[in-house]
Amino acid sequence: MSYLLPHLRSGWAVDQAILAEEERLVVIRFGHDWDETCVQMDEVLASVAETIKNFAVIYLVNKHIMIDLGTGNNNKINWALKDKQEFIDIVETVYRGGRKGHGLVIAPKDYSTKYRY
Repeated sequence: MSYLLPHLRSGWAVDQAILAEEERLVVIRFGHDWDETCVQMDEVLASVAETIKNFAVIYLVNKHIMIDLGTGNNNKINWALKDKQEFIDIVETVYRGGRKGHGLVIAPKDYSTKYRY
């Protein structure tokens, strides 16, 4: 499914994509197109891209980078979300918080015990 979504091939392209979007949230999936978890996530991303296009844009970057969002070590999604609505809810929550200038938003669902590493 990764062929349905735009790819960013360099750090400069990622920066430009983020800077170009003043109103919409930029969702970036870091990983490899051949990785099973990324393939699962790409299916969800491709299926919701049209639904969320008014407030979010999705890009794929084939390099894994861990992102700290400010809540310690358990603040990133590094597993595949299989439920479309669950992903849409997360994107909407982040979008609303970002529009209000919040640097941290509360996820619509508690993942603290669902995914343990």
